[in-house]
Amino acid sequence: MKCSRRCLIRLFSFGIFALVVLIARNFILMSEAHDSKLALSNTYSSAVQQLADACRNINDTLEKELYANSPQTHQMLSVKLYHDASAAKAALSQLPADRFGLGNTYKFLSQIGNYSLAVSKKLKADETISAKDHENISKLYEFSKKLSQDIWELESSLSAGEIEITAADLSAASQQVPVVVDGFSDFEDSFDDYPSLIYDGPFSDNIMEKSPKMTAAAEPVTKKQALERCCIALNSSANDFTEVTEVEGKMPGWRFSNKDHTISCEVTKNGGYLAYFLKSSEPGEEKLTRENALKYADDFLDYLGIYSMKKTYHDIQGGVMTVNYAYNDLDTCVYTDLVKVSVAMDSGEIVGYDARGFLVNHTKREYPKKLFSKLRAQQKVSPQLTVVSSQLAVIPTDGLDEKLCYEFKCKAKNDRNVLVYINAETGEEEQILLLIETPTGTLTV
Repeated sequence: MKCSRRCLIRLFSFGIFALVVLIARNFILMSEAHDSKLALSNTYSSAVQQLADACRNINDTLEKELYANSPQTHQMLSVKLYHDASAAKAALSQLPADRFGLGNTYKFLSQIGNYSLAVSKKLKADETISAKDHENISKLYEFSKKLSQDIWELESSLSAGEIEITAADLSAASQQVPVVVDGFSDFEDSFDDYPSLIYDGPFSDNIMEKSPKMTAAAEPVTKKQALERCCIALNSSANDFTEVTEVEGKMPGWRFSNKDHTISCEVTKNGGYLAYFLKSSEPGEEKLTRENALKYADDFLDYLGIYSMKKTYHDIQGGVMTVNYAYNDLDTCVYTDLVKVSVAMDSGEIVGYDARGFLVNHTKREYPKKLFSKLRAQQKVSPQLTVVSSQLAVIPTDGLDEKLCYEFKCKAKNDRNVLVYINAETGEEEQILLLIETPTGTLTV
């Protein structure tokens, strides 16, 4: 039986159509598989980053536990540890941990919070931390440090694309857990001999949440006056600022911006105070020394007429040094009254300024005449630390309040610099901060 030419053409057309449909179907399936793999990759990457952040917090808090010397501080740290460990376990639960035998890691995270609560309970019963307790905390810290380092290395490898996240079977009928990375369990073996812990049962920036004190009773200014103060601070012309926005909230003001929004400056309606400004820029090669950059920052505060400020800490990121200043009130360092100045390290240009912490908190303070003895306060510092220097300081609290404390700068046996705050009225240990000193600057955690 012969096929007509028309029949052949139809068969050929149907064949081409079927081939196109098949190719399209395969393309769609490949695209769906790629999208599923990408979604899975993003989920795992996010989980690993969350786990890395939580493990870093655990590591920092455990180190503070080593230097804590009061039941109150241990209690505060134990609550934080419990939350951090819970966050780490939540992140770990998003990963195929069973495929890599990470049961010990999960157990380790669980016992961190429980053991800390046990120590806190012991101290509340007027018992003291034994040498064994301190040894266990020290071991927990060393293991948490190793865990944190390994998780961050994994996170970096995932971010850099050095590790490929694959799926064994993404179909709905499959019960297999997709493979993340064979090396994920490399650090698991190191937990085989972490301390066996015995205990008697299982166990953030709030500046803008407050009403600003400096603007509360200040006289209102006009928009024209506010613009003039913006221009003086930035050494600019009023014609440079073509856009004006009214800012509501607890610190009402005017925000002035230039045409391309590379400069933004805010001035308060009450008092006409310069709240902040920011210049978008891409600094070139760093040419200034730190000393020169700090001098530019000091000179800018002098230019604005802001005095009695004390440099505390600074950091360099992206070619810009940000300097933190705290108000120096008769040799008392008031950390709540904060001003930040940002300096471009290539030219010395002031590219950022933020005085909102100062505007919110600054007020005339009356300090108690009778204080807890500084010598007795120093005796409250952990024997694991050596006091290097001290000063009076006002520090913020989680309850949007502030406390007058003795700030003791200490040195740990591993050469870590630690700040311990002892209440200058009650003698209670209020806070412990770790000084993080890097090639780019000094910060606290």
